[in-house]
Amino acid sequence: IELSVNSSLSTTSLTRDLWDLQGTLGLCFSILALCGTRHFPLAPLQHHTFFWEGIDGSRVLTHFPPGDSYGMQGRVEEMLKTVKNNKDKGRVNHSAFLFGFGDGGGGPTQKMLDRMKRMRDTDGLPRVQISTPDQLFSALEKDSSQLYTWVGELFLELHNGTYTTQAQIKKGNRECERILHDVEVLSTLAMVQGSGFQYPASQLQRLWRLLLLNQFHDVLPGSCIQLVVEDALQYYAEIRRAGAGLQQEAVQSLCRELLEPEAGNAGSTLVVNTLPWERTEVISRAGPAGTETLGLVTAPSMGYAVVRELLLPPQPVVVRKREDGSIAMENGVIAACLDVMGHLISLQLLDPQRESVPDGCCANQFALFDDVPLYWDAWDVMDYHLETRKPVTTLLKPLEVTLAGGLRGSVTFSLQIGKSSTLTQEIILDAMCPYLRFLTQVEWKEAHKFLKVEFPVQVRSTNATYEIQFGHLQRPTHWNTSWDWARFEVWAHKWLDLSEHGFGVALLNDCKYGASAHGNILSLSLLRAPKSPDATADMGHHQFTYAVMPHLGSFQDAGVIQHAYSLNFPLHTVPARSAPCPPWSAFSVSSPAVVLETVKQAGPQGRHGEGRGVKLLVRSMACSSLAGRAS
Repeated sequence: IELSVNSSLSTTSLTRDLWDLQGTLGLCFSILALCGTRHFPLAPLQHHTFFWEGIDGSRVLTHFPPGDSYGMQGRVEEMLKTVKNNKDKGRVNHSAFLFGFGDGGGGPTQKMLDRMKRMRDTDGLPRVQISTPDQLFSALEKDSSQLYTWVGELFLELHNGTYTTQAQIKKGNRECERILHDVEVLSTLAMVQGSGFQYPASQLQRLWRLLLLNQFHDVLPGSCIQLVVEDALQYYAEIRRAGAGLQQEAVQSLCRELLEPEAGNAGSTLVVNTLPWERTEVISRAGPAGTETLGLVTAPSMGYAVVRELLLPPQPVVVRKREDGSIAMENGVIAACLDVMGHLISLQLLDPQRESVPDGCCANQFALFDDVPLYWDAWDVMDYHLETRKPVTTLLKPLEVTLAGGLRGSVTFSLQIGKSSTLTQEIILDAMCPYLRFLTQVEWKEAHKFLKVEFPVQVRSTNATYEIQFGHLQRPTHWNTSWDWARFEVWAHKWLDLSEHGFGVALLNDCKYGASAHGNILSLSLLRAPKSPDATADMGHHQFTYAVMPHLGSFQDAGVIQHAYSLNFPLHTVPARSAPCPPWSAFSVSSPAVVLETVKQAGPQGRHGEGRGVKLLVRSMACSSLAGRAS
């Protein structure tokens, strides 16, 4: 066996190097393949050399150095360990040996290089040569005919706490991704309308780089020191500030004629939709004397409409308080009943009268867990934390009606969490909306505690579906094997769904990433309280929203993906003149199986930058195998 020794693996056109990953998503290789990548050195897994296949069928040749380290010293015992550990001996004859001070920088020393030279061709040891990633993968490709193929994600059975730690960083990441998406869409629409608008390529590049800097490990995972957290939050604030300015400029250029109010003629609202499907939703708009009023509006896909006459819902929201203190809300699509503690004791899909909450159970149940990992405080949550579950039962303010119905009904309540923390929640049901929304505010002052919210549902399935970047994948809802058990805490993006044939329940969110589905219980991880490396992690005020959506059919047929996007990408509203203006849509997609995810200016040679021509980059993703067409 020949070892290719690398002291610094530089990125090349064919090879991408990602070391010390905290889990590897199921779409990673699809992105790599689109970048022209054929080779991928990786972190510890079930094989050391294999083909890795993504959710869309893309494959890359993948290699993990069998020495289980990227900071070896070039010692004989490390060489022998590398050979012994190689799980693909007999299928390939080459592997990498990474030496030097790799975790924190520093590179190799002369002593290490001298050791390598002595071991170049020594009896009893593998042949050793200083090499490059491309040379290594060229040799691996020649031996690749017998390699295994791994399909889907490679789940790291460690560091599950990083999906939740530093909630403000997670929220900043989600919000700023949304802001930059909207700036790109609106700037593109303003540019193609020919109004002389200059696409802000350089500003967007600067803001994307700030956002991506915060996605560096250990920033986005939350496993960083307090000074880094402070810097990260400042970067998010800068993206929000600059992004809001760019967004305003784009809307003003796109809709300039509509935004010039005529004297004494007010009352219209410009509604802008940056998503690629028509939306009918309840909005809040400015009323007389600084008040806010609600309105039901329809906005075309990736376009705008001027709304003066508001729509009337087919059935208004009805809110009723019962004698036992529970409150029922209904909008013609779903009906919910909540007890005085804010527990969801019933959630019905009205057509065909299907109950989502099992008998004797309550959803929207908050639970507090002791969270004391063995080693890495901010990184890990251990499986034994599940044995410490304590339901939150201390009521500070019982459930009461805050909006009595019509276009929107809402109720509020407050709980005490642990010894020192409080939670206040507004539960909202809008007209025509298929989900119940939970606007949550927490004053968090705990230490080594983990707060989750649980939704037992009347659905039986051995697998739950989770959104990942530009796609989704399934994970088991049972703990049959050690691999299943290791998924007691997993990551997801905007939604997770548990469905059986003909019916399911989805849990949506606007800024959370930790989740789980065990048996029939969907759980969303809300807040942690680690004390190292940042002793102040997550202390203070938090605001976030999640929603529960029962549905018929599959999650694709029910539009779970689209509704999760809509929760994360609210409609933009701007006061407008009252002159008649037909709705305008720049893009539409004929099939719900396709999401038009990104619309932006294409820079030189297809790269993001200062392009002069009106060339657009349009990126879409498939939600299912059905075909679709953009127009």
